[in-house]
Amino acid sequence: MAASLVLNILTTFLVIILIVYLVERLPLDPKIRRMVQVIVLLIGILSLFRFLVAS
Repeated sequence: MAASLVLNILTTFLVIILIVYLVERLPLDPKIRRMVQVIVLLIGILSLFRFLVAS
């Protein structure tokens, strides 16, 4: 059970980092890019909290 939790957290963290990296490479205005990155980070943090509360 603990290994599953750690795997879920690690996978979520890696997906967040990947999405932030891909957003950084998009040809967007810097303000819009920053807003998208903040939204992705907030969703990722909420997802991590969901895994921690569910355990």
